[in-house]
Amino acid sequence: MAFSNMTDVIDSRDVIARIEELEGEDDRHKNGEGWRCECCAGEDEDPCSDCEELGELMALQSEAEGSPDWTHGEGLIRNSYFEEYAQQLAEDCGMIDKSDQWPGHCIDWEQAANELKMDYFSVDYAGVEYWIRA
Repeated sequence: MAFSNMTDVIDSRDVIARIEELEGEDDRHKNGEGWRCECCAGEDEDPCSDCEELGELMALQSEAEGSPDWTHGEGLIRNSYFEEYAQQLAEDCGMIDKSDQWPGHCIDWEQAANELKMDYFSVDYAGVEYWIRA
């Protein structure tokens, strides 16, 4: 599945698969520096788009792999989407009625999301904050 740092929810398995895909392309990204291909391994060269993406994903994985289900599939939730995510989670778990009736429409979802974040830790993905279960 294609994703970027603009995606609301990213599955960790997609990150792992994309890293493997980029690393496996004729091993061109594997060199002494670990993630730069031959075409951009020189110190004066900017990394190609694949090397830049691989570097961002490897940095993300390094931060996020401490999550208990990283290798089995853990959601990374974009900070700007977290409040909506908290509401959807509460509805999916049957904690509130999905209708737009009392008390659902009275809940302070910003506060609920902030309290839910206590079970998560934040990671950076190419300059964007994401939350993943701790």
